[in-house]
Amino acid sequence: MDLYEKNGNILYILNILKKYSDEDHMLSVAEMQRKIKEIYNVEIDPRTIRRNINLLKYKLDYDISTRDDNGKGYYINRDPETDFEPGEIRAIIDNFSYANYIVPSIAKNIIKKCKNIQTIYENEKIKDYQIYANDSKTENVEVIKNIEDISESIFRNKKIKFEYWKYAITNKLEKKIVSTPVVSPYAIVYNKQQFYLIGIKEGQNDFYNYRLDRIKSIQILDEKISIKKKKSEIQNFAESSIEMFGGKKEEIEAICHIWLLDTIFDIFGRNVTIEKINNDDEHFRLLVDTNPVGFKMWAMRNIDLVEVKRPLALRNEMQEIVENAMKKYEI
Repeated sequence: MDLYEKNGNILYILNILKKYSDEDHMLSVAEMQRKIKEIYNVEIDPRTIRRNINLLKYKLDYDISTRDDNGKGYYINRDPETDFEPGEIRAIIDNFSYANYIVPSIAKNIIKKCKNIQTIYENEKIKDYQIYANDSKTENVEVIKNIEDISESIFRNKKIKFEYWKYAITNKLEKKIVSTPVVSPYAIVYNKQQFYLIGIKEGQNDFYNYRLDRIKSIQILDEKISIKKKKSEIQNFAESSIEMFGGKKEEIEAICHIWLLDTIFDIFGRNVTIEKINNDDEHFRLLVDTNPVGFKMWAMRNIDLVEVKRPLALRNEMQEIVENAMKKYEI
């Protein structure tokens, strides 16, 4: 055995324990010998295996159960401080499988990495894993890099410049760069399977949301962020930006069907007022401080379940939208 193989003994043993052992699948020294020979084509004698296991356990603090402990064999326990539980791994895999903000190829690579940190026995449980989703994933491969670059710029208190595009209709439907703004970044938020940058565009003073899957070619500039914002201001904007439409908040009153009660808390959080309506068990009164444009979009999707009472301007706007829609369906 050459020097490199000798120095690698402890890593061979550690990898075998991580991949092929758990409380239900303990390994004997002989089984570890066979696995190391099979996978790494390296011969290790039993004394070397036991010595390295003791080194891992008593010097490097790996939680390894030995034959002396359990009377059967060797296995490595998960470290609750650093190792994911199987349910946590499955949640990560599901998230990246169905997330719209990430391209399929990158999602597959992340899922592969997740599987590589599990035992073969946990991976066996998800060998027939299938993804059931519509074809709505982004085509922008830069989303993960965007998260890294924006986080870096926020940490360094630097402005950024990027290409921001949306769909445009010409002779065919195509993506088109619509602007190249300089933006002071403050936070990244997640809303309805999309990541958004909260920032202030150069020459303006109000927050605006930019979807990360529409951002390309980020440049971190040398110019410092000059407009200071408190964490409470950023949080307040993020929490009030329904459908991620920015703008000034207003108190909105609406009558909602009881079917929407759970949804109300999912969309608006706990900072709402819910009031019962006398002699009406099917509806409740909602009071919320939020962005009217975002509320309008949400209310229109639930038009048969929501009636806006105030502000009057929003009620009139929705009434006009409904009347115009009815005209389109007149026979």
